[in-house]
Amino acid sequence: MKTRAHVYVSGRVQGVLFRAETVEVARRLGLTGWVRNLRDGRVEALFEGEKQNVDKAVEFCRRGPPSAYVTHLDVDWEDWKNEFTGFHVMH
Repeated sequence: MKTRAHVYVSGRVQGVLFRAETVEVARRLGLTGWVRNLRDGRVEALFEGEKQNVDKAVEFCRRGPPSAYVTHLDVDWEDWKNEFTGFHVMH
């Protein structure tokens, strides 16, 4: 089953390689979508792919890379749209 998760991550999540690690995790899991920093200090990501792999990416976002400190995670589950061909950092 394919799904889509739109994620907002709060805490110390910028300047700690969060985006780079998210790209690596998503690509390893075969997901498509993007990740970006927001002006308010959060990280936003959109994952599409097999449900079990999207779940793994969301779990990664709950903790982030070793130097991150995640205080809150919002996840909006959406219908899979198949609108991306890869996973990248969006600026």
